[in-house]
Amino acid sequence: MAVHEALRSAPARRKTGARHPANPGAVFPAMEGKIRSLSGRSLIAVMCIGQVGNLLPHVTLSANLAQHLMPAWGLSAAEGGLMASGYAFGYMLAVPVLTTLTDRIDARLVLLWGSIVSGLATAAFGMFAQGFWSGTAIWSLAGLGFAGAYMPGLKALTDRLPAGDTSRAVTLYTSSFSVGVGLSFLVAQLIADRWGWRTAFLVTGFGPVAMVGACLLIDPRRPVPKAGRLLNFAPVFANREALGYILGYGAHCFELYGIRTWLVGFWTFVVAHQGAPAWLSPVVLSFCFAVISMPASILGNEAALKFGRHRAITIVMIASACVALVIGLNATAPAWLLALLLLLYGLTVPADSGALTAGMSAAAASEHRGATLALHSTVGFGLSAVGAWGTGAALDAAGGPQSATGWLLAFIVLAAGIALGPLALLWARSGADGGRKRTIKRAGLERL
Repeated sequence: MAVHEALRSAPARRKTGARHPANPGAVFPAMEGKIRSLSGRSLIAVMCIGQVGNLLPHVTLSANLAQHLMPAWGLSAAEGGLMASGYAFGYMLAVPVLTTLTDRIDARLVLLWGSIVSGLATAAFGMFAQGFWSGTAIWSLAGLGFAGAYMPGLKALTDRLPAGDTSRAVTLYTSSFSVGVGLSFLVAQLIADRWGWRTAFLVTGFGPVAMVGACLLIDPRRPVPKAGRLLNFAPVFANREALGYILGYGAHCFELYGIRTWLVGFWTFVVAHQGAPAWLSPVVLSFCFAVISMPASILGNEAALKFGRHRAITIVMIASACVALVIGLNATAPAWLLALLLLLYGLTVPADSGALTAGMSAAAASEHRGATLALHSTVGFGLSAVGAWGTGAALDAAGGPQSATGWLLAFIVLAAGIALGPLALLWARSGADGGRKRTIKRAGLERL
């Protein structure tokens, strides 16, 4: 499939006497060689490592919600889900401005400050959160910081790559998300079980330091100046192909954030009712669930490149909905069977992620790439918030986290959410086909 050329902004040109040098190597001479060497594979590797660090705080709350925070603060499943949704809500509020801003200033600067805010807010949760309201407020601030870190990081990466490298680079970057989430699950639970949940937040808050370091190692790039309003999404809404991928990404995020928020809670239910080997703890299962997402996302994108994005994504989404329903209907099955089903779910849930983001990036007009990324993230994380809260509300409505019926309804909600993705792609494809037919018809009339 053709991949549209990514924005490649010329290096920033400073006027004589400018207060900030164009090359950070001028300030840090020892770093100059390293900065120049960061291109191609080395740039992708550094950005992926920074991304993993930025994600260390990502599920610290979800990992400790069912076992630590809900009992400590007396929260219902809906309240716990809403508090977890605060992260996605803060992200959703900030990402339109911060990502669209990367069409006007170097995405590296947005990435740098977003990473700093994310880390500080995570540490602040460990120090100051005292209940539902303070926890939700602080966690929303952490999500706001991450809004300046995830998609601006993708923009900072694609701005520095030739067009032919963007599809696989985007997939590697989005797939490293899974490694970061896996480490977040692992580190947050191990530290909380040993030293308490507050320490877990303090430690994971240091993760974004990795991306701060990455920002200092990449060269500055300033986008070509453009006129018009900052938050101008009209061209994005007019791009039906990109919009289809964006809506599909929203369905993906609904399912992904819903299961990530409640995975530990579900496995805690399984262990309490069916029993499980000591080694198959919530820590191990959640880590494996997250880590296998990376190869799943990469393979999903490769399949999309080979067989067509719409076809591959649709098959993955339908398969994921089916697996969710099977898990919900068998919530009281033996632990070994549920573990296998969850690992299968861990493959289907993220397998469409890289293809959706790469498809959106390819379909975006180069001059509106920042705005397209902004809407992509806004829709995705907005529905992430709905997914975490909606799954918790379903649990409460059908008996709570200790009820098999509650988990059945929760997985039905997840299946229904992802099932909307193929409908969005079908809508986008039908519009594109209609547009092509009208173009051909007009061309024929003009020849007459």
